[in-house]
Parts: sequence; C-alpha cells; structure tokens
Amino acid sequence: MEISLILVGILVGTLSGFFGIGGGMILIPILMLLGIDIKEAIGISIVQMVFSSIYGSYLNYKKGSLILGEGIWVGVGGFLGGFIGAYLSRIVSSTILEYLFMGLLIFALYRLFASKPKDDGEVKILNPIVLFAVGGVIGIFAISLGVGGSIMLTPILVGFLHYPIKKAVSAGLFFVAFSSIAGLISHISAGHIDLEKAIYVAVASLIGVYIGIWLKEHVSSSKHKLYLLIMYAIALIILIKKMFLG
Repeated sequence: MEISLILVGILVGTLSGFFGIGGGMILIPILMLLGIDIKEAIGISIVQMVFSSIYGSYLNYKKGSLILGEGIWVGVGGFLGGFIGAYLSRIVSSTILEYLFMGLLIFALYRLFASKPKDDGEVKILNPIVLFAVGGVIGIFAISLGVGGSIMLTPILVGFLHYPIKKAVSAGLFFVAFSSIAGLISHISAGHIDLEKAIYVAVASLIGVYIGIWLKEHVSSSKHKLYLLIMYAIALIILIKKMFLG
C-alpha cells in the first residue's frame, strides 16, 4: 500500500505542478480504487494539496512565474468567498449552483480557447479589486460545490483578463494553498484524516510538483494552452456526467 501511495503522490504532484491544480479531482477517485473510504480520501487529498500548493508556489515564485502580490489578492478573495459559498450551499439548491458553474466554466473555456498565448515576459498589472472579486466568485463556487478553485481561475485569468498562461497556472496553484489550508483545519477538527497515509502521498507529491513545474517551464505557451484545454475538457465531461448520470 505504501508504494502505491508514493507512486500516486508523484503522479498527482506532477499534474498539480504542470496544470496548477489541487489534484483532488484525480487523487480522490484513485484512492477510492485502492479501497480507501471517500471521507478518508478527501482528507488525504487536502493534506496533499497543502504540501503541493505551498511547495509549488515557492518554486514558481523563485522562477519568477508567480506574482505574489496579485496572487494574495485572489487568494484572500477566495478565502472570504468560501464563507459566502458555505452559506449559499444551505439556501440554494445544488442543481442551480451546478448549472451556474457549468455555464461559467464553458464560457471561460471558450475565452481560453479564443485567447492568444502570451510569452511570460508580457505581464499586465491587474487591478487588486478585480483580482479580489475574481477570487471571491471562485471561492463561492469552490466551497459550495466542493471543486478546486484553480480549475476556474486559470481560464478566467487567461480568457478574460489576458494573463500569460504560465503565470495564470502559477496563480491557480497559489490559490489552492488558501482553500486547502482552510479545508485542512476543518477536516482535522472533524477527525477525517489518516495522517500516516496522507504523509506518504503528500511528501511523494513534492517530487511530482518539482517535475511538473520543470515540465511547465520547458513547454511553449501554445502547447501548454493545448494541454490545459484537454485537461479542462475532461473536467467538464466529469462535471456533466456527475450532473446528468450521477
């Protein structure tokens, strides 16, 4: 079991570093296939996200692809949006939220598809209020639907705000740090985390994060955009399957 957890951690960490995602969408189903209960799998996933997002953000910052100030505005907005999302999830039906999320994701993906990939050197300074608002909206959906916020952040930054793709991916991974730490606190208090298994996956994911960020830095922006579109299309299919097929 330990070797399986280590290999899974490396795989998920690589995807986290390359795509700027938390990895729960991939990790949780794999852990369940290994015979781990869903609640325990979610707890392990959150620990992995804390490790990979903090380490990955450090690497991205050292490489110059993470603009820390702008990332903090998005992260704080997402953190506060999470409280609104928790409230909305109690008063708005999950069906309505899922349709809103699907519509926003489809539109954002269209804008990502239509965008022209920018080189890393072309950086546009964005209004902190805009970044805070974007983080807030994403936080609302992330908490109310239990999805990773970065899966929405990257196409919004690229498609709507014309952010360079690689810097948008770095911002997405940084955003995960805020949401995963909040999730870790709540899950530890609820006692849903098997720390022994979580540490195997989380520490192994650091190796994968290093590999994923190295790969990200060595592919062109146009190819990175293509890989992102494929990954997001798969995520959209999973969402549609969940909504209509259960």
